[in-house]
Amino acid sequence: MPPDAQHRVVITPEGPILVDGPVEVELPDGRRAVSERPVTALCVCGNSRRYPFCDTSHRRRVRSAAEEER
Repeated sequence: MPPDAQHRVVITPEGPILVDGPVEVELPDGRRAVSERPVTALCVCGNSRRYPFCDTSHRRRVRSAAEEER
């Protein structure tokens, strides 16, 4: 994909954010994580052992009442 091309981002209701790749993710501490995959799943629950990438840990997570309301 050319550098100026748009990238598609899909926000899933109960899982990761999906980003058309390849993608470089800049973390809050300044580190960068790179994925060369055609679609990259980014963790939003914070439980992934592969953060910032999703490892499906959200499937084992118990949702709070506040999260259920959203």
